[in-house]
Amino acid sequence: MTQPSPLSRVQHGIAWITLNRPEQRNALDVPTLKSLLALLDAYEADAAVRVIVLTGEGRSFCAGADLAEWAEAEARGELETYGWTETAHALMRRLHSLDKPTIAAVNGTAVGAGMDLTLCCDFRIAGASARFKAGYTGMAYCPDAGASWHLPRLIGGEAAKRLLFLDELWNAERALNAGLVGEVVADDQLQVHAGEFAARLAAGPTYAFGHTKRLIREGASRTLAQQLEAEQAAGLLCGRSEDAAEALCAVAEKRSPQFKGR
Repeated sequence: MTQPSPLSRVQHGIAWITLNRPEQRNALDVPTLKSLLALLDAYEADAAVRVIVLTGEGRSFCAGADLAEWAEAEARGELETYGWTETAHALMRRLHSLDKPTIAAVNGTAVGAGMDLTLCCDFRIAGASARFKAGYTGMAYCPDAGASWHLPRLIGGEAAKRLLFLDELWNAERALNAGLVGEVVADDQLQVHAGEFAARLAAGPTYAFGHTKRLIREGASRTLAQQLEAEQAAGLLCGRSEDAAEALCAVAEKRSPQFKGR
């Protein structure tokens, strides 16, 4: 029986989403995009989920758009209208805008929209064999799933142009040196390390994490005065949270706080 794509499970507050089309190198067809979007909506609304980890089954994280599906749509004369771009954009916006912390555990190659999925996450942990490739200009195409927005902010304008224009294949070490990923670990330790990192986040004040994510996301379009005002408003909400009360009690009682994310 064919396994559904993607796979998902929740364990100890951590939601694991695994792209599961290994024979297609986890390429993103429209059904997979829609399934991912539905999972993210469900996990954002689920109080039991504190952190989300995205990874891939097999030797590739994600090969990007499913070009076989694209070819079929082109043969029908529907390439521009069959909905891949709109669905992919909805997914990227949702992943980027989640309040809960997100981690991409990158196993193998991340190409095109597959790389863009990792860029929408808060943290990127790469296995030693991970590879990153924009893939767009090699197909005489331009970025279409957020790379032109994320890359200059993560690695700077010139490095972004090098990755996009020259369509270079960056190994994990180069990605780390450029700031494209935060950590590189041995392949056989990737899932364990990502799980341990996710557990640290899940034990934290995730309500405050959500406000912090929004402040960072929205701060680039504000003046300092506007950002300070936004920080004050968010700080008042955080200060009224159960987690803030627990933090004060823990200090008074000289123990570690037990945060609930509310």
